[in-house]
Amino acid sequence: MLKDITIHLIDREGISHTLSAPLDMQLNLMEICKAHELPVEGTCGGMAMCASCQCYIESSHSILERSADEEAMLSEAFYVKDNSRLGCQIQMSNAIDGLIVRLAPSE
Repeated sequence: MLKDITIHLIDREGISHTLSAPLDMQLNLMEICKAHELPVEGTCGGMAMCASCQCYIESSHSILERSADEEAMLSEAFYVKDNSRLGCQIQMSNAIDGLIVRLAPSE
């Protein structure tokens, strides 16, 4: 079992970052981005009440379905695509090792 996983994140300028994410701290993608000082606001603190951590899933990893709260927030957000997710709703797990995500444009 892995202790850390790797996330590949493409920022708003198109620059790719390889992020190490520990599995033993119950962190989500928004928190990993903030820990690596990437430009993700997370204004609501990870409660799925803003879209400042919106990203696009660009790999074929199996990720839990959107919750009703996440669906509701994305229905009001800008730049939403079929592969849009809120980073705060993606928990770190072995299943997403190697995940590729792109930050959505900021508002």
